[in-house]
Amino acid sequence: MALLRLAKAAERLGVAPATLRVWADQGQIPFTWVSKAQPERRFAEADLDAFLGVAAPVRARVEVAYVRVSGTPGQQTSLAAQEDELRRSSTCGITHVYKDRASGLRENRPGLTKLLKDAAAGKFTVVRVTHADRLARFGVSWITQVLACHGVTVEILHETGSAGGREELLADFMSLTATFAGRMYGIRSKQARKRLLEQAAARADDDPAGPDA
Repeated sequence: MALLRLAKAAERLGVAPATLRVWADQGQIPFTWVSKAQPERRFAEADLDAFLGVAAPVRARVEVAYVRVSGTPGQQTSLAAQEDELRRSSTCGITHVYKDRASGLRENRPGLTKLLKDAAAGKFTVVRVTHADRLARFGVSWITQVLACHGVTVEILHETGSAGGREELLADFMSLTATFAGRMYGIRSKQARKRLLEQAAARADDDPAGPDA
């Protein structure tokens, strides 16, 4: 579902931007505010077409699957098991399987990145996963919202539980702890270097004769 700026939306309706702004303020056409710094209106194409009385085209159901394991030893069978379960429970057949061997805390996963790009290109309408934590440990709702903007829905086979087990969960949280610890010590290191530089500058100011005195 594409979101259009005010000018583009007005052009689609064949009216002036000022007219569309008034209609939006009056509640005649739904819109979404984006950007906290400088809020701008965005209009969904479906809402504009509905206002014009144009029926939205029905997209054929095209299913893909996303499977993921943490990458820890012994996880390969879980990857295959997820794919097999999703294929067996599919209603119209899985056309493609996106795979990752990485922690669910990582944002830069190749398989997930490719999935999002293909969703934006309109290559499928449904993403199926065995469990929500296969998409991400945190932020699943954000991923589903991004996909929804492209007309893609997420189907979770098992609404409760985890596919990774306790060992994978512990590995993910150890990774998270290590990341925060590294950043904390990095900040401390920068602060220590700054303090040393300030102390050296203060000593230089206290010694007007200079080093050759």
